[in-house]
Amino acid sequence: MELRGAAALVTGASRGLGAAVARRLAAEGMRVVLVARGGEDLARVVADIRGAGGEAHAIAADVADKRAPHAIAGTAAALVGPIELLVQAASTLGHVPLRPLLDTDCEALEQALEVNLVGPFRLAKLLVAPMALRGRGLVVHVTSDAGVAAYPTWGAYGVSKAGLDHLGRILGAELEGTGVRVVTVDPGEMDTAMHADAMPDADRATLLDPDVVAARIVRLVRGADSVPNGARVEASAWDRS
Repeated sequence: MELRGAAALVTGASRGLGAAVARRLAAEGMRVVLVARGGEDLARVVADIRGAGGEAHAIAADVADKRAPHAIAGTAAALVGPIELLVQAASTLGHVPLRPLLDTDCEALEQALEVNLVGPFRLAKLLVAPMALRGRGLVVHVTSDAGVAAYPTWGAYGVSKAGLDHLGRILGAELEGTGVRVVTVDPGEMDTAMHADAMPDADRATLLDPDVVAARIVRLVRGADSVPNGARVEASAWDRS
């Protein structure tokens, strides 16, 4: 995918991997719209990107709010034009501290599903159809190994990420031949606030820098045509120059 001059929308972009991806894409010359709930953190990331000479715009919104996607899509189009790259990095654990699935509140499971699965579905519904009409576009879903491995106490998060994985597979199959591609990326364990919330005693020295993972994702975006539509890939596979 050609990045320079194209428009991208990144959710979960106020911190962690989402912010790192937004910075990397802007540095490559993309016009980037950043979406997150945290208005102040979001504004800081946008200011950083603009200070480095990139184009960035902020939309403070909660992807779990069913009314938000229409506002996000409309505002983004007004700011940067047609979105050619959608990176869905917004994510929640559902409940902290983590607890066994049968001890998880129904509301916590619902929250994880709304943020990690239903929100991305709603946003894809709005942005993918215009991509298909133009005959080009890419959707990147950020997943986790918790979506394929059964980790005790990670139930709400794991269930939602497993759903996101399969959402990507089905969309990829249905969009075959349209020029629109869907890729689901497992970034690996990163040194982020969310990881610290989940595993406060983890050795940070063993965790990946989100910026390193973001660089891998940008390389994946460039070479997405070589990935089967709907595929689930590990970001570490793209650790090359």
